[in-house]
Amino acid sequence: MNDHTRAPDVPAPAGDPTGWNAAGEHWEHATLRRATVHGVALFNAGDYHESHDCFEDEWYNYGNGTDESRFLHGMVQVAAGAYKHHDFEDDAGMASLFETALDYLAQLPRDYYGVDLLDVRSQLTRALEDPEAIEGWQLRLDGTISEANDADYAYVEALEH
Repeated sequence: MNDHTRAPDVPAPAGDPTGWNAAGEHWEHATLRRATVHGVALFNAGDYHESHDCFEDEWYNYGNGTDESRFLHGMVQVAAGAYKHHDFEDDAGMASLFETALDYLAQLPRDYYGVDLLDVRSQLTRALEDPEAIEGWQLRLDGTISEANDADYAYVEALEH
């Protein structure tokens, strides 16, 4: 674990996703989990740009070629693709971003830092065939659909400063 990604205040997950060290009762990269919690909630609220910012800011902590980098880069692409579709009606742009996201997420475990990547990959594949398939799509974290709250918006706002 890297010192710059430690955060002892990040709570334990429901379940045992990749990234959680059950024996030591800590996240391998707690700041990644924190960014994921906020990014997923904001995505589910339809705030795709803000979701993108959560994943992108954390992505800068990891070098190329790591699973953490691939996960975060993939989630950046997921949020950016949804943003292209919903805010700009740019389905070609969405498709390009989703194809890239699939490449980044392809070799990662199904449950990565609590995100159901099997569902993400399936949804991205469906959207490549029919862009309307992402209407109403929400990401699962620890098996549930999280809703955005004030803490999620405060987190992303603090990134901008």
